[in-house]
Amino acid sequence: MKLLFPLLGHLLVTLARLGSRGGVRSVAAESLAVKHQPLIMKRSQRRAPNLTSWDRLMLGLWTLLVSPKRVRKIAMITKASTLMRLHQALVKRKYRLLYGSRRSHRAGPEGPSSELIAAVVEMKLRNPRLGCRKIAEQISNAFGIEINKDVVRRILIQHNRPIPGGAGPSWLAVIGQARDSLWSVDLFRCESILLQSYWVMVVMDIFTRRIVGFAVATANLDGPLVCRMFNHAIARQSMPKYFSADHDPLFRFQRWLANLRFLDIDEIKSIPNSPRSHAFIERLIGTVRRDYLDQTFFWNQGDLERKLDSYKVY
Repeated sequence: MKLLFPLLGHLLVTLARLGSRGGVRSVAAESLAVKHQPLIMKRSQRRAPNLTSWDRLMLGLWTLLVSPKRVRKIAMITKASTLMRLHQALVKRKYRLLYGSRRSHRAGPEGPSSELIAAVVEMKLRNPRLGCRKIAEQISNAFGIEINKDVVRRILIQHNRPIPGGAGPSWLAVIGQARDSLWSVDLFRCESILLQSYWVMVVMDIFTRRIVGFAVATANLDGPLVCRMFNHAIARQSMPKYFSADHDPLFRFQRWLANLRFLDIDEIKSIPNSPRSHAFIERLIGTVRRDYLDQTFFWNQGDLERKLDSYKVY
C-alpha cells in the first residue's frame, strides 16, 4: 500500500511526458539508457566495468534524446573519479586557452649538435667552477662557434644533472635544525569546481615539519593582500628568527618587506635553479595537492579554508 501512491505519481508523470512534444522519444530513450546501464554493471569484472566504444556510442546517443533535466537522474554509473578527471581536464583546458600559443606549430630552429653538447658537458666536468658565460667564451675561442650563454645553460640543465647528495646539506637545512628558528613560506594556485582560481599560502616550520597555517585569497594579489594572508596564517604563533622564501615577485612588495621588518624576522632567499634549497615546503605543497586537493572538490574560498584547516589537523 505504501508503494501505491508513488507508483501512481510516476504513472501520471510518465503520461504527462508522453503527451508533451517529443515525449515518446524522450521516455523511450530514457528507458533504454536505464536498462543498458544494469547490463554494463552485471558484467563479470573485478573492478569497475570497462565501457566499450559501442556502449559509449549508445549512451551518448540516448543522452541526446533525453530531456536535459532528466540526465542527472538516470546517470547510474557515473563515479566520483570520473568527475575528478573531468574537472582536471577542464582545468588543463582553461590554462591551455589562457597561456597556450595560438599560432600554428611550425618547425623551430635546429638545436645544438651532439658534438657541441659533448664539448660543453666535458668542459663543465673538467672545470666545475666555470660558469655558462665563461664556457661559451672558451668554446667560441677554441672552435670558432657562435654560442650563447643561454644555450650553454640549457645544455647543462638537460645533460649535466648533479649527483644527489654529493654536496652535503644546504645552509637552509642546517639553519632549520635549530629549534623554532626557521619557517618557510610559499604560494600555489588551485581551481574550484566552478574553475575559479584561488591562491593558497603555506607556512611551514622546518625543524618540526609542522604546518604553521594556511591562508586563501582570490587570484588578484597585491602587497597588502599578501601581508594579510601571512598574518592570518601565523596568527597566535611565536615568531621565528629567520624566514625563507623564493624569488617570486609577490614577495618583493614594499608592504611585505616592511611587515617582516616590523615582526623582526630576517628573510632568506632560496638559491635559483637549486631545488634542494627550498625542498621541504615544495614537497609539502606536492603532498597537499596529491593527497587532498586532487581528490576533493571545493566551491568557494570559505569551503577551501575549512577543508585546508581540517587537513592541517589531520
